[in-house]
Amino acid sequence: MSYIPTVEQAKEILMQFNKEPFHISHGEIVSGVLGEIAKKHDPEKVEYWKVVGMLHDIDYELYPDQHCIKSQEMMRELDIDEGIIRSTASHCFGLHEGCDIEPTHIMEKYLFATDELTGLIGAAARMRPSKSCQDMELKSVMKKFKTPAFAAGCSRDVITKGAEMLGITVDELCQITLDAMKALGL
Repeated sequence: MSYIPTVEQAKEILMQFNKEPFHISHGEIVSGVLGEIAKKHDPEKVEYWKVVGMLHDIDYELYPDQHCIKSQEMMRELDIDEGIIRSTASHCFGLHEGCDIEPTHIMEKYLFATDELTGLIGAAARMRPSKSCQDMELKSVMKKFKTPAFAAGCSRDVITKGAEMLGITVDELCQITLDAMKALGL
């Protein structure tokens, strides 16, 4: 019988397969951001959104070339709920061969859109004297977004496609994500 882990259990599972502090931190940030966004869009399922965020990169450290493919197998072996498996795998839609699960639920679309964006905003925050998002404004995020050399590993195409999936502008997506990161105290 499959189960839905708690956020704490999801973190333990993430840590079972990921040892790099960056990967653990990224899972926590995406989990938190999705949780903040869920408060508006799906308040009954905040915990569920957070679990998906925590587990979305479960396979990345061990299987970067099979990311979102191996994760499905790994989570099935752990008897994790199929909905979580599907949602986590959807954030790689169209990014490499074999990733054909399209984000359809609003949570999946936000995961797709904010996964890369949290990295860009986090990198921008680390450049600030405060090392924080707390005093950051949207114009600062957009300036960094429009500078391809800044946080070059964060795909602007994915962020843009995610905003399009959600039916919002990149500016709106950046503001939503920045506000969520501020709410988390990042």
